[in-house]
Order: sequence, then C-alpha cells, then structure tokens
Amino acid sequence: MPAIEIGRICVKQGGRECCTKCVIIDVMDKSFVLVTGPKKLTGVRRRRVNINHLMPLEDKIEVKRGASDDEVAQALEAAGKTDEMTQAF
Repeated sequence: MPAIEIGRICVKQGGRECCTKCVIIDVMDKSFVLVTGPKKLTGVRRRRVNINHLMPLEDKIEVKRGASDDEVAQALEAAGKTDEMTQAF
C-alpha cells in the first residue's frame, strides 16, 4: 500500500487540527503534501502539511489531483465515508 498518494485519508498529528481526518489532494515534493478536510466537514482547511505530521489510514477515495473542496466532499459522500470523517480519531 503506498502510504502517501492522492485520495488517501490521513489523521493530522500536530497543530490546532490535531486528531482530525483529512484527504491528500496533491503531492508537492518528498516532504510536503496538500490536504483538505474539507473545512465544512471536518474543520481542516486546505493547506500544505509535512508528511511527518500525518498518519495515513487504509481508506482511500477517488479524487483527481488538486480537487476542490466540493469535489472531495462529493467523493466522500459517494464512498460513504462522511460519518467516519466527522469522528475524531
């Protein structure tokens, strides 16, 4: 299982959004990824995050690179993961 890939659901392990789930929407380089919650669903806003501050989960959704928050929310709803995303880890 590739741990860091687009669409992988992760748990943030630091900062004010600690213990909340997010989705990787872009891999910037070997150290940083772009994640989103989306904010209206989990409270995690779109931001660049160090991969050392993420814990990848086994769940993955199908989203395209750089997907908008609305597209991510629709993909989560289609996969039936909306309730899981709102629960703290």
